[in-house]
Amino acid sequence: MKPIMMMKQTNKSTLYFSLLLALTANEAHTNNIDAGQWPTETWAESTPEKEEMNLDSLILMDQKLASGDLGFIDGMLVIRNGKIIYENEYSHPYDSLFKSTNTEPGKYNYYDSNWHPYYKGTELHTMQSVSKSFTAAAIGIAIQKGQISGINENVMDYLGDYKSAAPDPRRDKMTIKDVLTMTTGTQWDELSMPYTDTTSSCVQMEATDDWVQFVLDQPMAHAPGEKWEYSSGATMLLSKIMLEVTEQDLALYVEDNLFSILGIKDYFWKYTPKGLTDAEGGLYLTPRDLAKFGYLYLKNGQWDGIQVLPENWVSINTVKPLDTIWPAFKYGYQWWLIPYGETGQITMLSSGLGGQRLIVIPEFDIVAVFTGWNVYDKPALNSWWAIHRLINAVVT
Repeated sequence: MKPIMMMKQTNKSTLYFSLLLALTANEAHTNNIDAGQWPTETWAESTPEKEEMNLDSLILMDQKLASGDLGFIDGMLVIRNGKIIYENEYSHPYDSLFKSTNTEPGKYNYYDSNWHPYYKGTELHTMQSVSKSFTAAAIGIAIQKGQISGINENVMDYLGDYKSAAPDPRRDKMTIKDVLTMTTGTQWDELSMPYTDTTSSCVQMEATDDWVQFVLDQPMAHAPGEKWEYSSGATMLLSKIMLEVTEQDLALYVEDNLFSILGIKDYFWKYTPKGLTDAEGGLYLTPRDLAKFGYLYLKNGQWDGIQVLPENWVSINTVKPLDTIWPAFKYGYQWWLIPYGETGQITMLSSGLGGQRLIVIPEFDIVAVFTGWNVYDKPALNSWWAIHRLINAVVT
């Protein structure tokens, strides 16, 4: 399969919430909507009113996104009960913004409009760190297939000939679970500065030829499992592990074992200079295809009769959320977890640089996707705001 090529329409702002007032005139279509078809080929469509969400609330949310108050938002997509009920896209002058930076083009120059936010003029939008959640899913699939024994396996046993320039017995005890949960113990900092800052550990890694070696050469600051520290480098270890255990590139493995089942045909994935899949931030998808991935997690890893992920994969991702540096945001297996309400219900959030947000709210059967590109000193979409706007729009 050749990943691509849908050309992006420019100057496009299309509001969509289907006004299917004559559904009864098409019995076959009605039966599909009522039954809740799997969106492998296409998403079913409905209206906010039919799926018990407040249309006015969604319009107000849309207007806020379109206003520019929340920076450069590229799209809003809301799905409830397996049906698209609201969708909008917004256009921004990314070409002229890039020219104003006077920076050299390149796939890791976040201003380069040939790479960000859309891939070379297509509809494929950068996912950034949302890519991490797909990488975690690949680990789960490999465990289900018996290619990895389990999450408690030691990482160094799966990295081939790689050795660290800073040997430490604590690193030898690092497990796949420690990597999934960002508790590797490695000294790393990419949250205290912008991703355009060259002092970022992530930016420094991306400037090297061998990303895995760069990660392994960082000193250990803590014992694995002891302290949470967000690390894109940790996810790159998972990319190497997948190559070692499957003898297949991560991107192709995901295509064969995940995308083909979900009906995702168009995508692009960056590679490192060493030819390794950029598991930490290199994936590009359309919003509707990203929503399929969220729907898979909403359905506990099951898709149209196929158990794609291990049966307990989604539940163990959410059952014991780890504390992070933000009290309201917890962490699981390369997913953010946001408790809400008196009973501590969990919203799953896959979040990426610039405003990529995949929101899964199991209690209300909601999957929502927001895309954007806020790297120009603009505020990114506040996930907490978006989640609670969606919850408050539910008609009870």
